[in-house]
Amino acid sequence: MICFTSGTTGRPKGVVISHSALIVQSLAKVAIVGYCEDDVYLHISPLCHIGGLSSAIAMLMIGACHILIPKFEAALAIEVIEKYCVTSLITVPAIMGDLISFTRGKEIWQGSQTVKKILNGGGSLSVGLIKDAIKFFPRAKLLSAYGMTESCSSLTFMTHYDPRIKIPGQTYSKRKSNSVNQLQGVCVGKPAPHVELKICTDGSSSQIGRILTRGPHVMLRYYNQNPSNALNYPNEDWLDTGDIGSIDDSGNLWLIGRSNNRIKSGGENVHPEEVEAILLQHPGIVAAIVLGIPDSRLSEMVVACIKLRQGWRWLDSNYRPLDENELLLCSEILHKYCREKNLSGFKVPKKFILWRKPFPLTTTGKIRRDQIRREAMSHLQFLSCNL
Repeated sequence: MICFTSGTTGRPKGVVISHSALIVQSLAKVAIVGYCEDDVYLHISPLCHIGGLSSAIAMLMIGACHILIPKFEAALAIEVIEKYCVTSLITVPAIMGDLISFTRGKEIWQGSQTVKKILNGGGSLSVGLIKDAIKFFPRAKLLSAYGMTESCSSLTFMTHYDPRIKIPGQTYSKRKSNSVNQLQGVCVGKPAPHVELKICTDGSSSQIGRILTRGPHVMLRYYNQNPSNALNYPNEDWLDTGDIGSIDDSGNLWLIGRSNNRIKSGGENVHPEEVEAILLQHPGIVAAIVLGIPDSRLSEMVVACIKLRQGWRWLDSNYRPLDENELLLCSEILHKYCREKNLSGFKVPKKFILWRKPFPLTTTGKIRRDQIRREAMSHLQFLSCNL
């Protein structure tokens, strides 16, 4: 079959996937997440994308009940969860945030008793989202998966919380290391049984490099492309994921960021995901997107688009707080916060843009960085024209 990528950084590509790849991926999900024939599964992710499709096939294989809705809307999803006693669903961070925001206002939330399995993809969950998810879905096993269409969905899985064995919520933003120069990253767990991973450092002494994978899950090729061109190492059947990361001594994969998202600022490489992970640790920030904006001096300037948590205010230069306990944020406060978190100076955003509307998303709920970059550039140009 041909399944298209989300197109978060460019035009979607058609990925040719074998039926055997879908089967082995489904078996891995059944084994790791724990799907069973008693599950009532709510389709939130669209079936035209690999996340929703691979989970749907897993549910078909074990004979679960399927609940379909026309499109994701938080109010409709919550209504359906309660009406049909949904036990399982998959999310992305934006969808999880919407579900929690809507549920927060309900006096009685029946889904807290029925939902038993939540698999998150499309980006890591922040500390706040994990805590909220455990609070509003206390009986649910909460996992995150890292993968892509080219690998037939999930490569690695990580359990954040399991009520049966009392695993507390965990979020990894920095590897424990004696190396002062150790890059920060996000732990995305261990590979599924059928997945082989390795790090290609291109001869460097660093443990950080391009993440490669091989196994029965790897795509056959891109649509309209020769099979020999599908893999970066055809003789070894290794697929370059396009991501940068490393593997620790326990076999956990640490994700630094996407190679095509990398920002080149003042001759230094900045991975936006690393900066975003730091910003999301601040209690006043609910969402953050870090971008590289063209700059005549630095080549690219690191800019952060942020959304504030409810109850917080952005401090303008001419604003004076009336209450010393007022929850305030400004560029200076965030600059200082990033440095306190040991973020290198060249990685600290030079400008912060307060984002008041929802971030643009693809149909799978992933962030449209290209669109945000265009809007951010327009915003900064408008400010320059008014100075």
